[in-house]
Amino acid sequence: MRVLVETREQERAVGLDEVVVVRLGGCRYALPVPAVAEVGRPPALTRVPGLPGWVAGVANWRGRVLAVLDLRPLLSAEPQMLDRRGRLVVLTRGAVSAGLLVEAVEGTVLLDLERVEPAPGHLPTEVGALLAGQVTDSAGPCAVLELSAVFSLADALPRVRRGG
Repeated sequence: MRVLVETREQERAVGLDEVVVVRLGGCRYALPVPAVAEVGRPPALTRVPGLPGWVAGVANWRGRVLAVLDLRPLLSAEPQMLDRRGRLVVLTRGAVSAGLLVEAVEGTVLLDLERVEPAPGHLPTEVGALLAGQVTDSAGPCAVLELSAVFSLADALPRVRRGG
């Protein structure tokens, strides 16, 4: 155990962070491990009328209502039915949780923060806003999702007004 702690401290000292690599629209995306609460099979979803297409619906996740997002339409990727490799990645920021549907989870890798480059300039503005940048490793290019932008998508949702 002590060796692991020393290794993690050494990784941070040289600018390495552990990320979860997922597939969306056939491309690789990185999510910071501290933001990933858990990964599981996609649950049954209830669609909510009037919400944008990137909101897949809501689900009962461990007794709580969880908003489930499918970012593929925002990332200019064709949403297709998830196969057996499809997963739900539950992301957290403070007390807020959201589910992210992904085509597959490749696993965790160490990301060299010094090598993260800006997102390509040819991307549509809404796609570029979701990316913190990209890095290329031995498996190829990997875009780094900007989680603050993902969580701020909720601001674009219509507000529910309750009658009084």
